[in-house]
Amino acid sequence: MTTNDRYDQGMRKLAEIDGKAGEEVVAPLGALGRYIIEFAFGDIYSRGVLSLRDREIATVAMLAALGGRDKQLRVHIGAALNVGLSMAEIEETILHTVPYAGFPTAINAMAVLKEFGPLPSAQAG
Repeated sequence: MTTNDRYDQGMRKLAEIDGKAGEEVVAPLGALGRYIIEFAFGDIYSRGVLSLRDREIATVAMLAALGGRDKQLRVHIGAALNVGLSMAEIEETILHTVPYAGFPTAINAMAVLKEFGPLPSAQAG
């Protein structure tokens, strides 16, 4: 596959996952944005083994666990909602990071999630 094919495939996948928001994130990054589109979306996200839903669960979990990636976490929470995850599923994904990454990273990730609406568990009581 040529670089242009990878880029075109990556742009299609990015649009499928993030809509216009994804393009707005990578557009100002110049060459780095192109690499992200070609590699992350053209090569990795375009593989057929995991669904986009599964990939966004993994991505949200990793970004939450790593901490300090609030901008990217915000984009991928939006993507997770776009590919069919519910707020409750995203909340549960973040909760699942606590035993592995600790409370501080989960607290910060929950703060980002709350920007998208009230936490489902807060409504359940």
